[in-house]
Amino acid sequence: MSEDNNGIVKIADEVIAVTAAVAAAGVEGVASLVGGITDNITKNILRMNVTKGVKISWEDEVLIIDIYVNVYYGFRIPEVAWDIQESVKNQVKEMTGEVAKAVNIHVQGVEMKQTPSEDEGEEF
Repeated sequence: MSEDNNGIVKIADEVIAVTAAVAAAGVEGVASLVGGITDNITKNILRMNVTKGVKISWEDEVLIIDIYVNVYYGFRIPEVAWDIQESVKNQVKEMTGEVAKAVNIHVQGVEMKQTPSEDEGEEF
């Protein structure tokens, strides 16, 4: 949050969540962001637009980001998690000016990379 002579600027949690989701999804080895049961309830029942796989929380006005991901098989999970943390911290700070005290990565599963089926083939 920043303040100047004109008033206070507050960045919505949804903006921070979208920024974090885009940063996390762009990391090599990330297969997908994974939403939990609360994401499904919020999206389907309450009809609210939420960012799947990202949880924003504040503790004593300090930003904490939790990210839930699936990682592609064959990638080293600790390295992917580190890259996600760095990417999210940098992008959130650059885009919003907020500094995350913690970016917690929760690896929910491992996915195999999809290969194009032989039925599709190449077009000539």
